[in-house]
Amino acid sequence: MPLMRTTTRRSLTVALCSLSLLTAVPAHAAGNTSFPILQSVSKDQIKADYYVPSSLENISWGFLPNRDSKSILTVSSGSTITFDTLSHEGILEDQGRDPEKYFASFGIQPDQVLNDAKAIAASDLPHDFDADGPHVVTGPIDIQGAEPGDVLKVEVLSLTPRVPYGVISNRHYKGALPGEYPENEGRKEGANASNPELYQNISKFTPVEEINGKLYGVLPIEKGGQVRFPLKPFMGLMGVAPDTSEKVSSVPPIETGGNIDINELGVGSTLYLPIQVKGGLFYTGDPHFAQGDGEVALTAMEASLRGTFRLTVLKPGDPSLPRAELKQPFAETEDYWIPVGLDADLDEAMKEAVREALGFLNEKLGMDRATAYAYMSAATDYEVSQVVDKTKGIHALIHKRHFINNLKLSIAIHGSTLPSSIINDEFYVPLRSVAEGLGYEVKWDPKKYAALASADGKTVTIPIGQAIFEMDGKAVYNSDAAMMKDGVTLIPIRSIPVLFGAHVNSTTSGNELKASVTPALD
Repeated sequence: MPLMRTTTRRSLTVALCSLSLLTAVPAHAAGNTSFPILQSVSKDQIKADYYVPSSLENISWGFLPNRDSKSILTVSSGSTITFDTLSHEGILEDQGRDPEKYFASFGIQPDQVLNDAKAIAASDLPHDFDADGPHVVTGPIDIQGAEPGDVLKVEVLSLTPRVPYGVISNRHYKGALPGEYPENEGRKEGANASNPELYQNISKFTPVEEINGKLYGVLPIEKGGQVRFPLKPFMGLMGVAPDTSEKVSSVPPIETGGNIDINELGVGSTLYLPIQVKGGLFYTGDPHFAQGDGEVALTAMEASLRGTFRLTVLKPGDPSLPRAELKQPFAETEDYWIPVGLDADLDEAMKEAVREALGFLNEKLGMDRATAYAYMSAATDYEVSQVVDKTKGIHALIHKRHFINNLKLSIAIHGSTLPSSIINDEFYVPLRSVAEGLGYEVKWDPKKYAALASADGKTVTIPIGQAIFEMDGKAVYNSDAAMMKDGVTLIPIRSIPVLFGAHVNSTTSGNELKASVTPALD
């Protein structure tokens, strides 16, 4: 789901993959101070209702919360929370458990290493490299009114890179090809945090570059040159506590979420989690800049993110529930419904994903199971989320636009519903309604055949039927062009974050597709 914006400091809140500035901007070298390093801040610097840094008192290392865990914060349903999440790469024992020293070997200055990473690595917090999960898990959060049998709706509002670099790792006995990679003789005797080189694991430092307004991860090619891939940030770990008193590893995904590693869960996505314990006890972590389906080497491009979420408790019978009785994670974006299958056996995970999709299509959309089975065979893709976390993950991508004739559409700002349209299978809303709802003043410029929206000294020029508009005088490419219908300027809903920096999340309530627009919280 392309929820993107231009690359000002503020705009780094989203995956910058689909929007290009027409004028080139300098690339970020590793450690370039022009890229903001997002150290922990005070609550008054955050626009969300609550702020949770990954400080020692707010995290666990390698384990998920369970029913006996003490919450670090209690919030009401519908609250927005900003988390400063921390990547485990750079603090692990096979990297020396000293992030300042580790990243210095790649030219990163001490002030460009996150203070929370330094504090956790230098603490006496126990961590067994072989037995414990690697992840820094932030939380848990108690949501008032959450009870077993309810569902927690998690809307991903923003994801901001905290540093301009990441790490991709392949470790012995792990990944899709354990025993084959890394291509060396394996761990040597005496391997520990004081002698990290003896692990003989492979970690690839991956700097971020900004090219024509897009952010890329960059890796060298041995014979010369580089390979670049666009960033698409998402949280690998989101979940609620399982109903157990046993220690729960952070590695395998479970029925209440955890390390599900679905790369569709970026900005604008919504995740539904079955609640098993009072208060829900939500947590997050394992931030990623980019991940291919399968995550074959073992890790994604692991890097720290500042993420903002809205947490809402759904009671049984709520029309926005994807299943009458949700037993495992389910997600959706503007484009897809995403049923999930989890199992230690990849074949069984596939079967589970198909069963979940069949149940959803039958219960939510009223398809008989035989027709749903036929439809999925013809038009639904199944992707391997990951194969490296003990429990394998497969998820379905059911296209919402295939059901466009059976669904209504609504869009709301501050709880007020705006007029909306479905034109050529695209979701449109009047420009004026959205802009004024977000505090902009709109004027029409007949010479440019364009609408002008301005607020707080910022101006956006939106021409009709053109892929180029202007933001504060700069030409910007936008693949989602505005159109005129019956004298009204319409814009695709997906372009709202690009134009106005607002957050848009999608929920299916009954037979209605609901898009909720939230002013920027970053």
